[in-house]
Amino acid sequence: MPYEPPTHTVERSLRATTGAKIVAGVDEVGRGAWAGPVTVCAAVTGLRRPPVGLTDSKLISPRRRTELATQLEQWVTAFALGDASPQEIDALGMTTALHLAAVRALEALPVRPDAVILDGKHDYLGRPWKVRTVIKGDQSCVVVAAASVIAKVRRDAMMAELGAASGEYAAFGFGANAGYPSPVHRAALEERGPTPHHRLSWSYLDALPRWQHLKKVRISAEAAALESGGQLGFDF
Repeated sequence: MPYEPPTHTVERSLRATTGAKIVAGVDEVGRGAWAGPVTVCAAVTGLRRPPVGLTDSKLISPRRRTELATQLEQWVTAFALGDASPQEIDALGMTTALHLAAVRALEALPVRPDAVILDGKHDYLGRPWKVRTVIKGDQSCVVVAAASVIAKVRRDAMMAELGAASGEYAAFGFGANAGYPSPVHRAALEERGPTPHHRLSWSYLDALPRWQHLKKVRISAEAAALESGGQLGFDF
């Protein structure tokens, strides 16, 4: 199915209404995974024409996504990544973990953005950043789509490397599922239990009686609600 290519419309609007000269796009990946960090990419592109085929990373085949990420990393003005670990997710909740990862990405940029376009409807970044949230921004905004693709490819590669680096983790299939729910992942959890890379506050442990004693109590109802709303889908 063809998709409308992303544009610079929102970025131009921000520049016109706020006087922002440097606008970053921010997107996350890994929110719904059972294992691995949540990763945020912050990208700055300017108003140049993007590479052909750019759109939300989930709408691009893995092979093409990898090729496009290589192009984008050379094409963007700047990009940086920030992670929040499974331990931080367990201790702080997903909203705060996303905030940490986003701030880490933005502060790692060589230039400080005057404004940020954030994918989705919830502003998990907050002050002092000037934020414009855009639902499906990873489809409609060039700068967010670029961040989406880079974040997805970088995190997938990290999870694949984790699975390949240790025979201990090979059974979990991280190279194929990137830490998200899958039959292979679930079977390995049932047999072996969670690894140090798993989120131990999440409800998948409720279905694993042998390992329920490892579950950690979430710190807030808000974090639990966000997690349960994001962890059930397959996003790989």
